[in-house]
Amino acid sequence: MNRTQDLGKFIKLTGDRAKLDAKANGTYIVYKSSEGEFVKEYSNGEVERMNEQDLHLE
Repeated sequence: MNRTQDLGKFIKLTGDRAKLDAKANGTYIVYKSSEGEFVKEYSNGEVERMNEQDLHLE
C-alpha cells in the first residue's frame, strides 16, 4: 500500500471509532459533509445540520 491508501484507511478507522465511542457514551459526532455543511450524527443514524450559531463556543 502507498501512503495515500494508508492515510485513507486510517481516516476511515478513526471515523468508525468515533461513531462507536459516541454510541457507547450516548453522544454524537460532528463532521463536515460532502456538501460543505457541518452536521451532527447521532448513534441512531439521525443527522442534524448545524447552523452558524452552533459552531461558536462560548
